[in-house]
Amino acid sequence: MTDKPDAASVQMLVRELIQFNEQQGGPRNMQPLLLLVTNPETGETLGELYGATVYDRLKVELIYLPEQLRGKGMGSRLMKQAEEEALRRGCRGVFLDTFDFQARGFYEKLGYSVYGVLTDFPPGHSVFSMQKTLKID
Repeated sequence: MTDKPDAASVQMLVRELIQFNEQQGGPRNMQPLLLLVTNPETGETLGELYGATVYDRLKVELIYLPEQLRGKGMGSRLMKQAEEEALRRGCRGVFLDTFDFQARGFYEKLGYSVYGVLTDFPPGHSVFSMQKTLKID
């Protein structure tokens, strides 16, 4: 046991797991997705959405906006752009996790629903796994 694994061991595990998963589920077609919110005057990054499309879903890993940009529609715009790109990539849904002290209500307003809950993580809180089916026109 170690808390300092060597990179080669981790890479081997990842490679083997991906190979197994693709044997069972087909090509995962993993492609990263990054949307940046920048200051138009300075180019400074103020916020972002990071995730990846894999198989036929978009997994939103991280989304962050500073306090001064919240409540002004920027988060909704980020999510809409990510969903549109996911559709262009052939995805039929999106999934993400959010803590009870983060943005569950925000995602619910955008049409996301809870499909799983991990309670007392972190202690005294919960994390919600959420999903949304994308409409293909």
